[in-house]
Amino acid sequence: MATKKKEDVKEVKKKKVTKTEVEVKEEKVERPELQEKNSIISLVELLGIILAIIVILVFFPGSTIWNIVILLLMLSLLIFVHELGHFIMAKLFGVHVYEFAIGMGPMVFSFRRKNDPTLYSLRALPIGGFNSIAGESYDDDDKLKKEQKMCYKPKWQRLLILVAGVTMNFITAFILLFCIGLTGVSEQNNVVTGVKEGTPAAQAGIKTGDKIIKLNGHRINDWNYLSVVSVLKNDSNKYTYVVEHQDGVRETIEITPVDAIEDINGNLYFINEENTEEKIVQENNLKQNEYVKTKIIGVYGDSEVKYGVINALKYAIKRSYTIIKSMLLIIGSLFTGKISLDSLAGPVGMYSVVKQASAIGFINLVYLTAYLSINLAVMNILPFPAFDGGHVLFILIELITGKRVNQKVEGICHFIGFILIFALMILITFKDIIRLFG
Repeated sequence: MATKKKEDVKEVKKKKVTKTEVEVKEEKVERPELQEKNSIISLVELLGIILAIIVILVFFPGSTIWNIVILLLMLSLLIFVHELGHFIMAKLFGVHVYEFAIGMGPMVFSFRRKNDPTLYSLRALPIGGFNSIAGESYDDDDKLKKEQKMCYKPKWQRLLILVAGVTMNFITAFILLFCIGLTGVSEQNNVVTGVKEGTPAAQAGIKTGDKIIKLNGHRINDWNYLSVVSVLKNDSNKYTYVVEHQDGVRETIEITPVDAIEDINGNLYFINEENTEEKIVQENNLKQNEYVKTKIIGVYGDSEVKYGVINALKYAIKRSYTIIKSMLLIIGSLFTGKISLDSLAGPVGMYSVVKQASAIGFINLVYLTAYLSINLAVMNILPFPAFDGGHVLFILIELITGKRVNQKVEGICHFIGFILIFALMILITFKDIIRLFG
């Protein structure tokens, strides 16, 4: 009997050990597609990529490959901070994260931290990134506990996880703009500092020192916002300015812009029946990449440089507000038809913008990064399926109705949204290529 009892105890112990081992394995659950690469191979590949980037940046400044690398680094930074926001908040609330990845496509480099089940990876195509979060939209893993899945978390926690990405982008943009401000703030308000002789503005009576209060019904605070309003589609081709003269008198002035050619040195050549575009180009020996055809009003704004931490803070706040305001105006104008899809830029178009910014100087690249960061944040928070804002919308519907939207319906909506966004990106990229090589 005693022998039998000992054997029974041994069997029980064996069963307990087996059960514990199973539980440990379940805690380290990971998706089948997450396969870690050999650490030595991953390290060699990563060092090779870093070395290649350094060589390009140091020895090929201003070249096509240099501009491409700069663009990819900018996008990678913005995607990293965005995904980092989601990741930090998910971890804070105890949500299981399968993978934190920068880039898409095949895995180049990966590792795990001690006592952390998340796989951290760098993927081959630097065109995105992601957090693979358990239960992001629905219960997708029966090997995890409910409290480890995002879909079972309280609504306020899910909302915070979703908005953490765009919050990080806004913070990143603010920090970059603040750093720019520390180098000297260039204040460009709504005061006219120059009127080109012979232009419609001069003929309409606008003078140096006048303030532009409104343009086509939009209140103007600085020259950047004025530039955005100026490019909105205008069927009448007339611009209505509300101008405050130096004596305090306000006047409404209607101006019709004229066609002109502006060369790379800033010289203007007005186009009319006698001076056609072809004639101006031939007489001045202008090459295709040395001039642009534009519409001229004739008013100009100057800037005043200010220094100091307080001015840098004011600059970061004001410029962040202006960029957000401009972005919302552009998005709204796309729906009303005041701005066409031709005005949007995809990856190819962004390359051209980076090329122009880098030619001016490093500060302009930093500003462009801040601008793109706010751009990414504003677009992502829109209540459109597949965006973070789309996920937020479904949670808000749940809060209002008291019922959760059917998981299959929500999944289909996000899939359709993704397809539409992908199709739009293909269309914009196609137009960018035509403009680049056309």
